[in-house]
Amino acid sequence: LPDPRPDHAVAMVRFARDCQAKMAALSHQLEISLGPDTADLAFRIGLHSGAVTGGVLRGQNSRFQLFGDTMNMAARMETTGARNRIHISGDTAELLKAAGKDSWIEKRKEQIDVKGKGLQHTYWVKMGTDSTGSACSGSVHDGSEALPALALPNSNDKVNQQKTKSTVNQNNTLANDTKTMRLVEWNVAVLTQRLQAIKLERDGNDKIDSKVVEQLKQHVHGIASMYRKNPFHNFEHASHVTMSVVKLFSRIIAPDMDNLGDKTNEQDLHDHTYGITSDPMTRFTVVLAALVHDADHPGVPNAQLVKEEDPMAVQYENKSVAEQNSVDLAWTMLNEPEFKALRRTIYQTEGEFRRFRELLVNTVLATDIMDKDLKQLRNARWEKAFSENGEGQAESERDMVNRKATIVIEHLIQASDVAHTMQHWHIYRKWNARLFEEMYKAYMEGRADKDPSEFWYKGEIGFLDFYVIPLAKKLKDCGVFGVSSDEYLQYAMNNRNEWEQKGEGVVAELVRNVKTTYNKVQPPQGQLPEHDDAKLVDLKNALKEDI
Repeated sequence: LPDPRPDHAVAMVRFARDCQAKMAALSHQLEISLGPDTADLAFRIGLHSGAVTGGVLRGQNSRFQLFGDTMNMAARMETTGARNRIHISGDTAELLKAAGKDSWIEKRKEQIDVKGKGLQHTYWVKMGTDSTGSACSGSVHDGSEALPALALPNSNDKVNQQKTKSTVNQNNTLANDTKTMRLVEWNVAVLTQRLQAIKLERDGNDKIDSKVVEQLKQHVHGIASMYRKNPFHNFEHASHVTMSVVKLFSRIIAPDMDNLGDKTNEQDLHDHTYGITSDPMTRFTVVLAALVHDADHPGVPNAQLVKEEDPMAVQYENKSVAEQNSVDLAWTMLNEPEFKALRRTIYQTEGEFRRFRELLVNTVLATDIMDKDLKQLRNARWEKAFSENGEGQAESERDMVNRKATIVIEHLIQASDVAHTMQHWHIYRKWNARLFEEMYKAYMEGRADKDPSEFWYKGEIGFLDFYVIPLAKKLKDCGVFGVSSDEYLQYAMNNRNEWEQKGEGVVAELVRNVKTTYNKVQPPQGQLPEHDDAKLVDLKNALKEDI
């Protein structure tokens, strides 16, 4: 055993706090490369003081270990603790008090039940107090850094800009919480990288003016402010979709070269991926589309908006209502004067402008999977481009490549929009519960005909069987997503099987949770929610002064 030291309790608390600080800093740092949920990773630490036995166990995995009741008690302190906190036993607390460190600890309000010992009084270490001698400078934080408050766009006399400002102001409190600000920071970093790629291709250098970065921050913050406080269709969902798009793009850019045979040069890679790898404008625009695709989502499907004759549905003639509204609001805000430098970095010619706008609008509209006409058009494009019986040979090579690129982008954004169904079971459960809550809330408010609990179990099986799994198979058939297509398909099938086994119990739990929250909500008496029925300006007239 190591030599004992009388101040071991003080030393171990300092070490534990160093671990917490390093973990918080590392998870926040990794958030940029691994995605916005990474900063939620945290330690739960437990400490106890007492006698131990040390030794090396025989066997293939022999290593030095500690044994005894003290180790069991320390493990119990960890399991009954809380994330980002250090939980210590009464014995360790007494040693800290004897060392004059009373100010470091606070007694836990409730007792904990320790197997074989009964109820015990335990303590929390106060993470914000001074701990001179720590290996880490600064206090431990929760792994997030709040961005400074950003000025929101000014309105002018255009109706659409008035609507944008109204939407931003209504939701602005949501866009200033710590979680949202972290997501804003991550999205800004992702979009900045793609702006740099555009700049590098156009100018031969990737240096972005600080004014452009500040405008991008302001724009992303404004987008976050447009999202309503829905359980599912919120800014966190948009960021989750964006993370999936970034992941799939990274797999397109670096496919499994073993499957390409001799196609290893830049031109062959361009051809294999239908030009997507060599077009930074496409990668930037699709990421931006993922971020804005559900802005101002009302928390009910398009069919309900049409049924209610909502002004939004009237404005867009009952076609892709929420999607058109989302892209309209984001586009209008981007066109405001304070984003001129940002726009000049994205595009500089009329051709670039038209391509950027068309790709942004079409990518957002691709997330409308319920429109039958759009679905038929997509299926026809797929059949012509990828089916062995298609008629792709009768068209020009350029048209065929463009069609395949369009299809790849459509499937990329659609798969990302339901990425939770093609990820680990606990992620699938998390977002499934949020969507159920959103639909139950709409039902309790009189904005849905059916109680979702009546069809959720079987409906989810149908959704996985007839949409998610076929979509995952199409990702694989596109041939450009590398191992991600296999990964998405396998997770989708695993979740389908697990849902079939556990889904009924999951639904029962969901019902209990939402009834606790929403049973006091009374459906409105024939009154529909208020909505701005102002006419929106024609996108075709936007930005003429910039071209």
